[in-house]
Amino acid sequence: MKVFFFGDSICFGQYVSPHKTWVTQIARELDKLPGGENIQVMNASVNGNTTRMALERMPYDVQSHSPDIILIQFGVNDCNYWKTDGGHPRVSKMGFKANLIEIIERSRIFGAKEIFLNTNNPSPKTSPFDYAPLSFQQSNEEFNQIIREVAKVTHVNLIDIEKYWLEQFEKGLRLQDLLLPDNIHLSIQGHNLYFEIVYPYIEKALNRLLRIEAQEKK
Repeated sequence: MKVFFFGDSICFGQYVSPHKTWVTQIARELDKLPGGENIQVMNASVNGNTTRMALERMPYDVQSHSPDIILIQFGVNDCNYWKTDGGHPRVSKMGFKANLIEIIERSRIFGAKEIFLNTNNPSPKTSPFDYAPLSFQQSNEEFNQIIREVAKVTHVNLIDIEKYWLEQFEKGLRLQDLLLPDNIHLSIQGHNLYFEIVYPYIEKALNRLLRIEAQEKK
């Protein structure tokens, strides 16, 4: 059984030791399950990737492996604004939506039976860009809404990270404790929270597929 993670630096775990990232924590827990030695977990995430860049590398990094379960997380780079882009996000909203849909369709074509789509966590970067009419966080929220819409129209499993984090803030958890000083990448505590949110979804999907596989062998 192959479990793949396909995303950007949030999924890769930039600036954090590999054994402490949320994806590695999930892999470690899956290994403890009955038959865990037969579960292959791969993190095909790359720092700095937009959905446009991800589609270019998808044939080798994902399609050639035919994962059974895939979790997709992009957006923090797509929604960002660079001065050299003349006031436009790195990937347009229309392009972002189309790219996500194609990533999902390609995942299905190449065997994915369970597909998860993450929204992205909030950021305290709320000051408007000097060269764009909104802030990083405002753009992040807009792209998160696109992610929700894509999950609905493609009938994949949504893990609404943004919603979960906002609920934790109401319980007293502080945003600054979950992020590194760059206010984008996850701290160790942020990785731990991602693990707590995502792992139950992956474990449930994996157990369901393993039951189906066992029934088919009878």
